[in-house]
Amino acid sequence: MIKKEIFPPVRVMHSEGKIESPESLLTLGTTQAFVGEPVAPVMKVSGKGYVVLDFGKEFRGGIRIITGNSVTNDKNYILIRVRFGESVNECMAEMGEKNAGCDHSPRDIETKIVSFSTARIGDTGFRFVRIDFLEEVDSEIRDILTDAEILDLATQYEYKGGDPLLLDIFKTAKRTIDLCAAGDCVWDGIKRDRMVWIGDMHSEMLALATLYGRVELFETSMEFLKETSPLDNFMCRIYTYSAWWIICLADWCRMTDAVDFAARNVEYAEGIIKQFLECIDENGDFHFKVRTLVDWPTVGRSDEMDGTRAILTLMAKRAVELFESLSRDVEKAKELLSRLEKHPIKAKEMMQVAGLKFMATGSLDEDEIELLKNHDSRGMSTFMSYDILTAYAHYFGKDEAVRVMKEYYGGMLSVGATSFWEDFSLDWLEGAGRIDEFTPDTLEDIHGDRGDFCYKGFRHSLCHAWSTGIIAFMKEMNI
Repeated sequence: MIKKEIFPPVRVMHSEGKIESPESLLTLGTTQAFVGEPVAPVMKVSGKGYVVLDFGKEFRGGIRIITGNSVTNDKNYILIRVRFGESVNECMAEMGEKNAGCDHSPRDIETKIVSFSTARIGDTGFRFVRIDFLEEVDSEIRDILTDAEILDLATQYEYKGGDPLLLDIFKTAKRTIDLCAAGDCVWDGIKRDRMVWIGDMHSEMLALATLYGRVELFETSMEFLKETSPLDNFMCRIYTYSAWWIICLADWCRMTDAVDFAARNVEYAEGIIKQFLECIDENGDFHFKVRTLVDWPTVGRSDEMDGTRAILTLMAKRAVELFESLSRDVEKAKELLSRLEKHPIKAKEMMQVAGLKFMATGSLDEDEIELLKNHDSRGMSTFMSYDILTAYAHYFGKDEAVRVMKEYYGGMLSVGATSFWEDFSLDWLEGAGRIDEFTPDTLEDIHGDRGDFCYKGFRHSLCHAWSTGIIAFMKEMNI
């Protein structure tokens, strides 16, 4: 079930120019335009100017601008520019500034409003909105509201403990997955990466299954990927992504008892196993024509291919278990596993690889355990949080793993996050401002000045569902 979120702003961050009473927008007057006197004070614009609004938390969708009477000009409309931002600095940026853009969802829009209108504008991820009035024309703005949507299902798990920070972490993770799962498919992000990235969906699967049990939208997303990914290529043109499809299928079946769903998709899973047998020889060596991806921070690292082998090993083991449970032939999956195990997996640099190796093999050597200990919360990953924390809890205990999670995810909360991000490093906090305040010259802009790889600057998604695997970790640890 999808629920509408229609709210007024909670704060006027700034206004400039010929704008009167912008604070009137903080009180909801009406959600619908009508002819007559307004039921509450209204914002009046007598010419060029702008207002910056804070809606208090991340939303998925756009805004409604509800107008009253406006002085009619010869064009019969008023031209405005609307800029959405997941941080306040993003909504102030010009296109291209610190990588600000409209990738996957327009967030910088010029449009027209007219008298006595309920204008719906935008469909993106945002918390902040800047609205520029671009002409010397009078206008009456009665309300500016979110016009947004969120998943609304009965939960089967919630954090019930008394730790305020853990409660905040749980609620923020839940809001993140609920925003990303409020459409036709489960998306990775609601501003950028509005895609069904199967290589990222295991964390999202864990969160949904833990919170709600069997969710039709996840199964729709899995089958969408199957239908749009012929077996003559790998999913999303990345071979580890096809591996994650099988892992997701098997784990979803195990966690939600979705045997019928697994049964109608098992032939495609068998086809993926055949694909991998064609690209991994009898000595366990790889011969792929497309790229791998473990986690963005592992790209180019010395143990990136070890992380890849861990994912494929986990896939092969899950395939054997799934095929056996459905009374299917398991010989090809066992042969693939045998080939993969001819090379040892060794985590050398990255906690992600150590976490994946633990999930695939159930053990780490002394050097890898030391790697976890030395990196601690500063080596964490949003995407691989479940795997890393599970391994950490195994070797150092639940309390230590919870400490790492609180330090890492609490770091995002400490700078104003209301949803969890595509990537984050505790090092980013040093000398940085908050996302919900204009950044002074003495501090770094944690949104515009941070990020890496394909998510530098304002392109960085601050609502990314792959960061929500911690929900399953919290339940499994009985926190």
